[in-house]
Amino acid sequence: MTMLLLAVAGGLGAVSRFLADAFVARHNPFRMPLGTLVINVTGSLLLGLLTGLLSAGSPDSAGASVRAVLGAGFCGGYTTFSTASVETVRLWVAQDRGTGVRYAAATLFGSVGAAALGLWLGALL
Repeated sequence: MTMLLLAVAGGLGAVSRFLADAFVARHNPFRMPLGTLVINVTGSLLLGLLTGLLSAGSPDSAGASVRAVLGAGFCGGYTTFSTASVETVRLWVAQDRGTGVRYAAATLFGSVGAAALGLWLGALL
């Protein structure tokens, strides 16, 4: 049953990513792929928050299943490291190296910072 829920959550995460990216693309005034950046930062925040919240409970199999379904399933389907990597290289080649490096740094530091914030908030709650 956990595998089925994991697959469904992953699909819902992927659909959520598609919708979020389309929304950001419609409102993006810059020549940067902000949708993927926003998705990875918000997904990292959500995963950190879930991890902080769910780690406080007991390490039983039900808690592990919930963490797997929400973390690996939904958040894994929502976030996209591969697209961020391709967009970094595309910016490097199509615009300039500095733009590619700035985008990669924003993705890395934004995502790690958001995950840390989520863990901290989750532990507080």
